[in-house]
Amino acid sequence: MNSNGKCANRTILGYAAAIALASVLVASNSRADEPVRSETVRFADLNLGTAGGVEALYTRIHAAAWRVCEQPMGKPAVTRACMRKTESEAIATVNVPMLTALYQKKTGNYPQTFTANR
Repeated sequence: MNSNGKCANRTILGYAAAIALASVLVASNSRADEPVRSETVRFADLNLGTAGGVEALYTRIHAAAWRVCEQPMGKPAVTRACMRKTESEAIATVNVPMLTALYQKKTGNYPQTFTANR
């Protein structure tokens, strides 16, 4: 097999792993006695190798973050901070470079990075 075939197989495996992950959004609430809200964003039906697929996933993550973070009593600053954190964590979890680039372009923010410690 040539090197192009190996690279394509790795890319496909990477996307398959990301799709299998089915990103879970979790947001912390303003009060500790409230249950943590979460929502699963499914994207197995999307082709994350295309701009359209990545845009659709970002739209789903953004909408789910809104539903999870929306604050009663009109607290827009709390909602925005929650959404920024939630979207960032979800995009870092999915770990698709095109999605990360789109997030950075739309928000100017970089997703949170996860590091492993021994």
